[in-house]
Amino acid sequence: MNSHQEQILDQFTRQAVSFATAPGIRAEESLRLVAELTGAGPGDASLDVACGPGLLVCAFAKVVRHATGIDLTPAMLDRAREEARGQGLSNVTWDQGDVMTLPYPDGSFTIVTSRFAFHHLLDPLAALREMRRVCAPGGRVAVIDSAPAPDKADAFNDMEKLRDPSHVRAMPMAELQGLFRAAGLPDQRTATYRLEGDLDGLLARSFPNPGDDVKIRQLFEASLTDDRLGIGPRRDGPLIRYGYPVAVLVATR
Repeated sequence: MNSHQEQILDQFTRQAVSFATAPGIRAEESLRLVAELTGAGPGDASLDVACGPGLLVCAFAKVVRHATGIDLTPAMLDRAREEARGQGLSNVTWDQGDVMTLPYPDGSFTIVTSRFAFHHLLDPLAALREMRRVCAPGGRVAVIDSAPAPDKADAFNDMEKLRDPSHVRAMPMAELQGLFRAAGLPDQRTATYRLEGDLDGLLARSFPNPGDDVKIRQLFEASLTDDRLGIGPRRDGPLIRYGYPVAVLVATR
């Protein structure tokens, strides 16, 4: 296991509960959006790559024949199993593994997704090619991730690296579209929505390095006047609320 994978394991073992329960991550309308854009139905077998607490897997399990989730972090998979049991779902499978070398034969699934994971990957193109490989011809490949505006991306990524040391880089929509083309998925359907939250809640489910939480607060305070992070923060009484764009890209294999 390389040092970056160890960093991901450390962060998401500690974030397992707080990430799984964050309102913006659990928002049913955003989960439904992905299922609708992929055209998920009873004939499909889906795979969610870097599935985390299994929220998208469970959303698909309600409409597809079988849904599978794979993740590197055992604590996240434990949460995913609890989530499926709580929703009474039995048509699910959970696997532990590396998203860069998926342990499935070519064309094993008709829908392959990844949600809020690509910004943690050192080589997102390699991961997308793996997703394409395990997707059957005519199936759909989808990536859902934060997508800052091009002129805000550097500031956004600087903040995110402070908040979560396993963060690598969030890409603007045009760059994500280029990634799909490079992976042999030239035609995409796209949508965007905003993920909303508040700074205290964000920090409560984050585990930055010592002292970096102070720097994050300073960045948010500064962006209240110039929005240099591209997240539109505003004061709401004692809270600082924010919202940032999330891209949804779906391509047919």
